Amino acid sequence: MVDVTQLRQWGRNVIDIERNALDNLYQYVDSDEFSQACKLILNCTGKVIVMGMGKSGHIGNKISATLASTGTPAFFVHPGEASHGDLGVLSENDIILAISNSGEAHEILTLMPVIKRMGLPFIACTGNPDSNMAKLSVVHLCIEVPEEACPLGLAPTSSTTATLVMGDALAVALLQARGFTKDDFALSHPGGSLGRKLLLKVSDVMHKGKELPSVEHDICITEALYEISKKSLGMTAVVDGDNKLVGIFTDGDLRRVIDSEVNLRTTSISDVMSKGCITVSADILAAAALKVMEDKDINGLIVIDAEQHPIGALNMLDMVKAGVI
Repeated sequence: MVDVTQLRQWGRNVIDIERNALDNLYQYVDSDEFSQACKLILNCTGKVIVMGMGKSGHIGNKISATLASTGTPAFFVHPGEASHGDLGVLSENDIILAISNSGEAHEILTLMPVIKRMGLPFIACTGNPDSNMAKLSVVHLCIEVPEEACPLGLAPTSSTTATLVMGDALAVALLQARGFTKDDFALSHPGGSLGRKLLLKVSDVMHKGKELPSVEHDICITEALYEISKKSLGMTAVVDGDNKLVGIFTDGDLRRVIDSEVNLRTTSISDVMSKGCITVSADILAAAALKVMEDKDINGLIVIDAEQHPIGALNMLDMVKAGVI
């Protein structure tokens, strides 16, 4: 039978070894090479082309994706495919970021004559400062680790973790140097929940025009109920003769009216509506409107313009449909 205690110990050993590898990484981030690499990329008017073979390629893919999503245009190019046409993606303004723990990846070294001929800055990220890739680079980012977590010393473990963290350090340092914001991040993630929260405005979500429930202040409750039922938002705006908002009437108000045995056909909606209702403008974020509803414990909002005219309405269900919740 498998010794559970031993399995746990082996797992802890991996974490300890990789944590030690990351502690070792501080010295390389504190080096001139790291700041030089950042400056090169910041001044790049083209793309960062990330390359790597095997496990380094998998890490390179993630690094290029992180760079691209945080304000640094980047692509991953497989070195093996690059020799068969993919080098066509390169332009004279690009930078190469090549990853190889040994620094001797044959597929990358084979591309060096072309890279040098195009005059592209070559940043090497390796665990061997004396490797050919390191010697051919303009800047060498060292990711050497004391040991791999693999007891055989064969499977890339600590080295790939260190490479990934070095890539994150680059990406985040560049993000902060560029003054990259949440709004910038949202533009590159429009399909994600964060993108929707940072991009969608109330105007994108609200019901407007003929979908907006609205009644005059002097009609009876029964007529107002027809409007609420027709527009299916559980509420209606109440306006005066100048179409300015004077109140709101909701399903909750209706329940209170019924409990008080008010005559629905003879009582004016202005007598039972909620005055001074909470409103929002169309240009605020939908997420901000959601917070208003949550803070005030209400299900819907009327949207008004600068002249207090109702121009839209929205409720919690709209937020769910839009993916804001």
